[in-house]
Amino acid sequence: MPNIGSIQLPDFPLLLAPMEDVSDPPFRAVCKDHGADLMYTEFISSEGLIRDAIKSRQKLDIFDYEKPVGIQIFGGDEESLSLAAKIVDVTNPDLLDINFGCPVKKVALKGAGAGVLKDVDLMVRLTSAVVKSTSLPVTVKTRLGWDENTKNIEEVAERLQDVGIKALAIHGRTRSQMYKGQADWELIGKVKNNPRITMPIFGNGDIDSPEKALEYKNKYGIDGIMIGRAAIGYPWIFNEIKHFLKTGEHLASPTIEDRVAVCKKHLHKSFEWKGPKVGIFEMRRHYTNYLKGLPGIKDYRLKLVTLETVEEIDAVLDEIQIKYTGYEFQKTPIELINYHEKCPV
Repeated sequence: MPNIGSIQLPDFPLLLAPMEDVSDPPFRAVCKDHGADLMYTEFISSEGLIRDAIKSRQKLDIFDYEKPVGIQIFGGDEESLSLAAKIVDVTNPDLLDINFGCPVKKVALKGAGAGVLKDVDLMVRLTSAVVKSTSLPVTVKTRLGWDENTKNIEEVAERLQDVGIKALAIHGRTRSQMYKGQADWELIGKVKNNPRITMPIFGNGDIDSPEKALEYKNKYGIDGIMIGRAAIGYPWIFNEIKHFLKTGEHLASPTIEDRVAVCKKHLHKSFEWKGPKVGIFEMRRHYTNYLKGLPGIKDYRLKLVTLETVEEIDAVLDEIQIKYTGYEFQKTPIELINYHEKCPV
């Protein structure tokens, strides 16, 4: 059982990846409903927390129904990360995660996120500073290396374990790859099967079907899987994978009634947590994914992204449900959306 400190997880946990502008409390709520075992906040700037930036502070919001849940921070300065860790400590999450994987320029080229992969000694110092500054279990999310010539994840895993982290999640791409090409799970498997590694190793990258989850579990021996893009607009993927791992059979695809109900819950929680203007605006990016596969849905989608009240959106969703009642969704691999300027690590 891959426990993290005192956090008890199932035998093969499924983790929701921290995704900037996606993994907020409304999205985490619907993923928790559908089988996510451990979730993380969007990544939070250590500098922003110290400056008391409103957006950074808001990302600290966690709720009892989400537990276990981790808060993820990033930064490239030991003192800032230490202070941020102390701030996080007070909010009482189950763990604190450090982001050493975000590849976008505004983070990586400022020496944070995946940028730290260019200097493993710095990464070790930053991690050690966080471990010493908090009573929480510390975990890390990172990538294989900066580029094809510097895939240093095996050294990174050993050295971070030595300074006290309790688990490591590895995205099977380099920073240079961003989200292009296939994730390389062979190196993730090497880290897991390194006899020096005793902490849980979670694999991340391109898991978009129950079959692939089972194949990678068996082939690479990882302790669990972290799912990011495949859960956007499709939180059902967690329970679908769990059911397939247990029985070898597929759950039925969510019906239009299921999709509308979850979309509405997501919308209402977004409205409640972010307020009417931001909550409705930021929900617009999710409708396409919830309604994917419905023939002739474009006109409805255009309506949904222009309406400005929850009541109007609910009415359109009700209309969609009535129109498509009985429609059978095809079981196809979930499309992995490329977020070029976002940061699902």
